Amino acid sequence: MPAPRLTVAELRASNRTSGEEFESLLIVRKVSTRTARNDNAYLVIELGDRTGSFSANVFADSPLNDTVRGAGEGAVLLLNARIEFYQGRLSPRLLQARVIGEEELATLGGVDSLVESSPEDIETLRAEFAALTARIEHEPLRRTVEIAIESVADRFWSVPAAVAMHHAYRSGLLEHTVHVTRAAAAVLPLYPEVCADLVIAGCLLHDIGKAIEYAGALTARKTRTGQLQGHVVLGYRIVRRAALTAKLGDDLLERLEHIILSHQGELEWGAAVMAATPEAVFVSMIDNLDARMGMVQRALRNGGEDVEFSEFLPGLKSALLRTRPVFPPPAETESKAES
Repeated sequence: MPAPRLTVAELRASNRTSGEEFESLLIVRKVSTRTARNDNAYLVIELGDRTGSFSANVFADSPLNDTVRGAGEGAVLLLNARIEFYQGRLSPRLLQARVIGEEELATLGGVDSLVESSPEDIETLRAEFAALTARIEHEPLRRTVEIAIESVADRFWSVPAAVAMHHAYRSGLLEHTVHVTRAAAAVLPLYPEVCADLVIAGCLLHDIGKAIEYAGALTARKTRTGQLQGHVVLGYRIVRRAALTAKLGDDLLERLEHIILSHQGELEWGAAVMAATPEAVFVSMIDNLDARMGMVQRALRNGGEDVEFSEFLPGLKSALLRTRPVFPPPAETESKAES
């Protein structure tokens, strides 16, 4: 009897046991070389589909070593493996694998079965992005947002917001940007000291550099420019060009640039400077909130059915409890109890 073909989410289901063999169609998301205690090199390969990912080891003496090295990141593999766990994490033992070409991939389910995408409707997100932009009353500031987005529109709507940490899937950047701006708009009335127009513009543009930083049709990777400059610097450059075209005043331009340069929150996280205006502090905090909640949302929907805890999430420095809170039924009143 052939091994069942399983998605990553199905592999994580609580009814799966060690030793069970399976078949999966997966993308090679990342390949890295490690050195064992005996000084022998081995490969750590991250494999995934639209429902999640896992890592597995490929040792030097494995017949799959050449296959994995030759395939490289972004390749599609049809593999046979055996379910195993390491320190509580899914870490299957790979038994056989072969590279799948585009023509065969189409017969096996196509790219859409492999590439994780935003769970939200993209056209709805784009419409909300436009509506949020229209909320900016100051015309040069609004035009700055419009011109900046137009300059990268061929990529902004589809790229991920990260390689691994948060919203790391197709159209993740659009989803994250809309969520950040939506949250900011809801909280702004609590802080009348903050300029609403600057905050909305800053939220919409804070990660625009990622449209240039990331590339890849099947798996996200950093471009050469992304590696050398990073999205903070790239975003600063995009926004500055757009603002000059829109004839944005010097004070507003400097404040908007500061939001872009400081939104990462901490210097060790990639910020060029620490947030030093009310609007920059506000955007940085809302951005961090949505980044973390994006990790939570993804872990909740991709963890597998009936799995109590997610795997360790580096961005949260913890595994996540996935079960919903249990509220006991209301206590019966004393009169009912007496009756």
